[in-house]
Amino acid sequence: MNTKNPDVEDTTPVATLENSGIGPFVGDPGMFHDVPLVDAKTDSELARAYLLHAELAPTTLKSTTTEVGRFLLWCQAHGKVLSAIRVEDLLAYKTFLRDPQPAEQWVSATRWPRRDPRWRPFAGPLGEPSIRQAFRVAKALLTFGVNAGYLRRNPGVLVKNIKTARDARVTRYLPVTAIDCIYAAIEALPGATLAASKARARDRFLLIAYLTTGARLSEIVAASMGALYTEGDGRWWLDVIGKGTKPRRLPVSPELLAAFRQYRLAYALLPATTRDDRTPMVLNTRGRHLIAVTDEAAANAIKQLLADAAGLADGNGDADSATALRAASVHWLRHTMLTTHANNGVALKTLQDTAGHASLSTTATYLHKSDRERHDELIASLENPESE
Repeated sequence: MNTKNPDVEDTTPVATLENSGIGPFVGDPGMFHDVPLVDAKTDSELARAYLLHAELAPTTLKSTTTEVGRFLLWCQAHGKVLSAIRVEDLLAYKTFLRDPQPAEQWVSATRWPRRDPRWRPFAGPLGEPSIRQAFRVAKALLTFGVNAGYLRRNPGVLVKNIKTARDARVTRYLPVTAIDCIYAAIEALPGATLAASKARARDRFLLIAYLTTGARLSEIVAASMGALYTEGDGRWWLDVIGKGTKPRRLPVSPELLAAFRQYRLAYALLPATTRDDRTPMVLNTRGRHLIAVTDEAAANAIKQLLADAAGLADGNGDADSATALRAASVHWLRHTMLTTHANNGVALKTLQDTAGHASLSTTATYLHKSDRERHDELIASLENPESE
């Protein structure tokens, strides 16, 4: 705790501050024009205060921590403390995010443990959304530093965020033929061992959950068994926590309920559960203990299922479905669900509430029906011109 009296002049010798190695004071002992609002004395301490202050959801906290760490490592590699960051530095960081160089210093396709000397901050090139988010996090850290009285100026206000072109329509969704291949791939999964039987039931449940509720990857993984329930009127719900820690209730279809009960039976659990059941929703398949899996493990299970389905599509001579399945991920299942309902005439406001979108315009990008009708009308006109 900072016990200094703000009314008493600080007579600590400048040399003492410089020798301490405390980043923001070095070369600038008079940087504070007022009493700071946080106890941070170094950039790392400010970063910890920022992450604590933000009160982020677990998944968002993890990704934000990664981006804060990358930014501080970049600053360190360039001999910069946050108080010395200039506009030109932020512009250089923009360029760096698009292509971290030198690659041998920053990139490793293998994810080594953090303490391993082979560890690197990047596993490969970032996608456009990730680049945009990484830069926003760096600017947010600087803004927090100014607001907290740790920094005197914020060069981030003079640098624009990274903007990327946004598709007018969502295109990452799977056709019915591809979905049929995924179900066939599930039926072909081995079930001779207990672990294999568990995996087949769990992965079937996961597929149907993502495909029928439109939940995000982390929303299902973070849920507990008790989050799937009924209020006694025949309607079943799944409670999830979305972005910004906002709760949502997702309707549960009869197909998903049946898959949930079969999944529990595969783990020797009663088919029914209670609202206070804190058993993790997505379980490891090995061992006797009911242990939750990570987001990455759940994503890999679905990714393997999609790869198996792509092989079946190839065998059926369906090259288009095979191509889509190889490119697909868990998030494609969310897109598929929302696109299907939008084209079936479900109100966009209903889909917005289900998807957890902040803006109705985001939900509208899933509506392809009008585009298809326009396409068919124009092509029909070209193929059947009126006689003169």
